[in-house]
Amino acid sequence: MSATGDLPLAGLRVIDLADGKAEMCGRFLADLGADVIRVEPPGGAATRRREPLHDGVSLYFATHNAGKRGITLDLHAPADRDRLLGLAAGADFLIETERPGTLDGLGLGADALLARNPALVVISITDFGQSGPYRDWAGTDWTHMALAGVLSRSGIPGRGPVMPPGPLAYESAAVQAAWAGLLAYTNRLDTGRGDHVDCSVYEMTAQVLDPGFGIGGSATGGVPATKLPRGRPDAGKLYPIFPCADGYVRICVLARRQWRGMFGWLGEPEEFADPKYDTLAARHGASERLHTLIADLFRDRTRDELVAQGQERGVPIAALLDPGEVLASPHFLERGGLLDAEVAPGLTGRLPSGYVELDGVRAGFRHRAPEVGEHNDEVFAEPAAPAPQDPIECAPRRPLDGLRVLDLGVIVVGAELGRLLADQGAEVIKIESRAYPDGGRQVLTGETISAGFAWGHRNKLSAGIDLRSPEGLELFKRLAAGSDVILSNFKPGTLESLGLGYDVISELNPRIVMADSSALGPTGPWSRRMGYGPLVRASTGLTGLWRDTGVEAGFCDAITIYPDHIAARVGAVAVLAALIRRRRTGKGGTVSVSQAETILTQLSTSFLRESLEPGTFTAHGNSGEWNAPQGVYPCAGDDEWCVVSVETDVQWRGLCGVIDRYDLLADPKLATAAGRRAHREHVNAAVTAWTAATPPRQAMERLQAAGVPAGTMQRVIEYLDDPQLTARAFLREMRHPHIDHALRTENAPATFRGVADPELRPAPLAGEHTRDVATKLLGLAEPEIQALIEAGALEEAGVDHG
Repeated sequence: MSATGDLPLAGLRVIDLADGKAEMCGRFLADLGADVIRVEPPGGAATRRREPLHDGVSLYFATHNAGKRGITLDLHAPADRDRLLGLAAGADFLIETERPGTLDGLGLGADALLARNPALVVISITDFGQSGPYRDWAGTDWTHMALAGVLSRSGIPGRGPVMPPGPLAYESAAVQAAWAGLLAYTNRLDTGRGDHVDCSVYEMTAQVLDPGFGIGGSATGGVPATKLPRGRPDAGKLYPIFPCADGYVRICVLARRQWRGMFGWLGEPEEFADPKYDTLAARHGASERLHTLIADLFRDRTRDELVAQGQERGVPIAALLDPGEVLASPHFLERGGLLDAEVAPGLTGRLPSGYVELDGVRAGFRHRAPEVGEHNDEVFAEPAAPAPQDPIECAPRRPLDGLRVLDLGVIVVGAELGRLLADQGAEVIKIESRAYPDGGRQVLTGETISAGFAWGHRNKLSAGIDLRSPEGLELFKRLAAGSDVILSNFKPGTLESLGLGYDVISELNPRIVMADSSALGPTGPWSRRMGYGPLVRASTGLTGLWRDTGVEAGFCDAITIYPDHIAARVGAVAVLAALIRRRRTGKGGTVSVSQAETILTQLSTSFLRESLEPGTFTAHGNSGEWNAPQGVYPCAGDDEWCVVSVETDVQWRGLCGVIDRYDLLADPKLATAAGRRAHREHVNAAVTAWTAATPPRQAMERLQAAGVPAGTMQRVIEYLDDPQLTARAFLREMRHPHIDHALRTENAPATFRGVADPELRPAPLAGEHTRDVATKLLGLAEPEIQALIEAGALEEAGVDHG
């Protein structure tokens, strides 16, 4: 754990009013060194009573408020409202999650806060945003996953959809909100002007959890989510799971060399000796017979044996671990991805430590969450901050304009991180070569470029440089000497083996920030394992939790590309934090993101509970553990569903009125949440009887009108007609010269006042800008460039001199 002064956001102050929605936003900023002051009403925030409770301690509150200081203010009292305005006057950020208009009614809305401190960044995180027809609707994690298209792609073909495990919508929205907030703060550093950052959890979920209009992995076979079949896609054959002597293992055999390892492991069966099986398509066509052979090979061997043998043969493989096994993992413990800590006075548990490593040191959990009002005297005794500088009047701008990024990232997480920076004005140069092509360029349909690649690499340039050649290596170093950021997501150690590690590059450019992303982290016993998203999910327990509990081995995560897009945003937040620190210190540094630890951190509360109450972190399918009714209910129509999540007694009364079941309201057994949970089947039957006869959108609208959180299972193609997304300009139209139709593409990460929408320049062909980069950035003359192209050190689009 770092001392706060060493962390990139040291010296920044955050006033945190978040309660129950995306509280991890403030926690992430605290992990990065900000002084986060959690404001609660007298008696404590509602989330102090949020389940799960252990010895009276809310484990949610404990995990989401670690690293913060705590004070109490009664915002209905004029004196305390003045105190909050005084704190905001000296703060850099204020985070709030009240329903739209609530703080305005108290004289504490964004306009009032910015009038007091024009440099303040106000981050408002609400379910549906500050505008639009859904503005006043009630949301839950489950309704967002339904509306945002996640639920429609989760499940076993031919069966109903399955809700993913954990609070993935709100946890992912918290990371996106931190990214948006730091963008606004970076803009303020140049202009003196704060902002009101309007974050919609619905939109953020649609952007970062299996985005329908973003780059995808091999799970969809290159088919955009808009063109997937209406039911749950059959993706299980790509990343098959096999039973073995003590559980299950998953393999990801994609490349030719991986298949050759698997072929040898099977004893080189004659029926698969034909070279055609070197292709994924041929193996997919013969998967039934091939998987039978693999199942026979694996059946009587243990997970550890299979993983060891697979690693020896170059076959990507991982054991499906349960949460208890994850908590005992020597890999995560040795890396510090898990730690034992006091999470409340007198209560110690094991929990994920945080999202990132900076300069090789974990930026995460530093101290327990505060007690109610624990820091009142301390905070209120601190001197008032100086008045902020006068803002510069200017039009909305892109805050990363002038930044140069060398992007070595590949596939999804690599593409997305560079794209996030490019969208905000950075000059992002994708460095690639024919010898080691980005798998994201693979197109099975014969197109020059896929829609997914066009989404994931918009606004970038491409320079073809062979880093395996001495000349290419030197050219890259020359570019690095004049750049700000280098991004990569290779297997750990790859850049070092090329002579491009941070020790080398920082000698050339002490201001450089180098960010890497890997499956399991750059250190630890598992760091060199072959890492694909499906294997990461298996190794973190997520695969075993994400399943249809009504089917034996009903694993449902094959289609998802989680956590790639989240890990990219974690990296973007950390890179921007490191650049903010560089303004203060003049020095760069390193950022490391582990996709596995991204998952662990998003499931922090459940892992902490598992450490304290072994066996509690299990698969629940479509049955919510803490609320009833909470489920995925069939609606009138073909494969139509609606999520209903009742969290309060008021919502329960509203539900009973809508479905005309006042007898349920009169039943004393159902008067409390505990009673409704105890009689879940009876309650679910009543809800199902009503929804089954009601079209899904009608069901959602009627329930929302009564204040009941509900969300139809929306498919990605239905985004185009969603009135809320239309009203808030969630999608824009993009053109690409090598795609014969317009593409809808996501817009900005949030709604800002002072940050402009992204440009929509087309994604490049490989090497499309090689000559421009060589001329303008390297100062090479045309004859030099031509000689380097002919020697293979440089490559240009459409020309192969090999």
